[in-house]
Amino acid sequence: MKTASATLTKYFAALALGWCAVSGAQAQAPAPAQSAIQMSRIAWLSPERIYNESKLAKLAGEKLAEEFKTRDKAVQDMAMRLKAASEKLDKDLPTLAEPERSKRQREVFELDKEYQRRNREFREDLNQRTNEERAAISEKATRIIKQLAQVEGFDIVLQDAVWASPRIDITDKVLAALDKDK
Repeated sequence: MKTASATLTKYFAALALGWCAVSGAQAQAPAPAQSAIQMSRIAWLSPERIYNESKLAKLAGEKLAEEFKTRDKAVQDMAMRLKAASEKLDKDLPTLAEPERSKRQREVFELDKEYQRRNREFREDLNQRTNEERAAISEKATRIIKQLAQVEGFDIVLQDAVWASPRIDITDKVLAALDKDK
């Protein structure tokens, strides 16, 4: 499933390549026409570095850890209970009568089902909150990127490239501005 961000990134990458091709073709034009040609300025940044290294991201991580601490402990406790019940059943299985064996197997099965449900809900809620925090960081970073692009005269700012020259990498500048702006 493609995300809008991935599709948009591919679109901008194709657009940038087209600009480079046009610029290269124009650069081969006769000398009088070259004076009218303006080279495009391209910048690149690493969104993962923004999400992992910025002070806002670290604060968001701490906030989420605190927010989900109780639920995480409850899920871990349930996992320990499930493991203990499963080990006890395995140990006692040879000596149990059929009705007791069925009853205990059903109890372990129900406990496992409840554990799976709670763990899934916990992960979904954590992912949703993480995405919300990332969206807030992304919004602030986008505002900073647009300002930086205007000030420094970039025609396009790319992200998620396979490779980019450190010469066009503006991630450190965005991180510095984001941390200062927090």
